Amino acid sequence: DLWAYEPQETLDNEALIAEKYRGIRPAPGYPACPDHSEKEKIFALLDAQNNSRMELTSGFAMLPASSVSGYYFAHPESSYFVLGNILEDQLVDYAQRKQISMERARRLLAANIVL
Repeated sequence: DLWAYEPQETLDNEALIAEKYRGIRPAPGYPACPDHSEKEKIFALLDAQNNSRMELTSGFAMLPASSVSGYYFAHPESSYFVLGNILEDQLVDYAQRKQISMERARRLLAANIVL
């Protein structure tokens, strides 16, 4: 049995790949959540290394390579979005909220920073 949001939701693999399920399932490292380091929080919350055979490398790659992680939102009106480009003030705010240095924040979000 696959986990689902609703008891009547019975989706085969093709339907799952086609995203026919209710809600969204964004993941760290993808356009809506480009910061791969957020996987650390998911792994800690789930105690993933002790509760699965998954590991997180220092570069935030998941092992085995077929591993997946993400945020699962069941609301029927939820939709995917792209973070896009951010400005310096947004980077400063992100670093403060995440309690990391500006240098680290720049590395984590390098592809999204507008010079």
